[in-house]
Amino acid sequence: FATERAVAIDAVLHAIKICQKVLNNLLTNDTVIKKDKSPTTKENSKKLQGDSEEKIELRDKILTLANSVLDTSLNEKEGTYTGGPHGRMWTIDPVDGTRGFIRGGYYAVGISLIIDGDVHLSVIGCPNFPVDFKAPESEKGCIFIAVKGQGAFQRKFSSIKETQIHVIDIIHPSEALFCESFEAEHSSHEDSASIASLLKITKPPLRMDSMCKYCAVARGDADIYLRLPPANFEMPIWVYIIRSRGTVSDMDNKSLDFTLSRKLKANRGIVVASSKLHEQIVCAKQHKKE
Repeated sequence: FATERAVAIDAVLHAIKICQKVLNNLLTNDTVIKKDKSPTTKENSKKLQGDSEEKIELRDKILTLANSVLDTSLNEKEGTYTGGPHGRMWTIDPVDGTRGFIRGGYYAVGISLIIDGDVHLSVIGCPNFPVDFKAPESEKGCIFIAVKGQGAFQRKFSSIKETQIHVIDIIHPSEALFCESFEAEHSSHEDSASIASLLKITKPPLRMDSMCKYCAVARGDADIYLRLPPANFEMPIWVYIIRSRGTVSDMDNKSLDFTLSRKLKANRGIVVASSKLHEQIVCAKQHKKE
């Protein structure tokens, strides 16, 4: 997958250029925050429809920024595939962590190659993520890369040199640091706190937006990530970033099913941790349920 790997990295870097231009040129005056803080959907595009001078101007700004980094023009048929159990497809998240993106915090751009319902390649770009999490004021901007069977790697935006990363092996949950979604609307902070208490975890949770959470676990900045209902709309961009010494399942310990269109309809929640911790976390969740 050397060619696909190179293409995915290039695509992520191009997408990040668009994001940075939007941050610098558009969001300051034109951002609208949805009441539920959820990501923008097709329904919200109605705000761009119409012939008023204001809407025309906003559409022109968006098109100009997007086309400034594209080699070919887009058409309305692109990006409409619903997914399924067979065939080869790319899944893309152009801006994951919308709230973090808007406030200048953590957000991510990701792309993943799926073949017959199995993830073979994942690339995630995290523009505001520190290269060294222990030195948050140091250089920012990381790309995380993983290919099935080849492990996971990190590189700086400023370099093509890659460093292999892996989940840290911690046996005792009480020593662990867990991370969760910044927004309570995306994951139940209350349930996460209950599970942490059962596991005797005393460290406060690390809360952040976007797929950066998976990357934090993948390189050992955190040990556990819990994504619990109400929301469940993740796709598999991050899977092989984690699978280097890590285990991923839903909260019922079922494997994630990526064959059912664009959403994880067959799964409830997500549990990410080292292989040694994972079983204990799932057991704690089941105990809480009982």
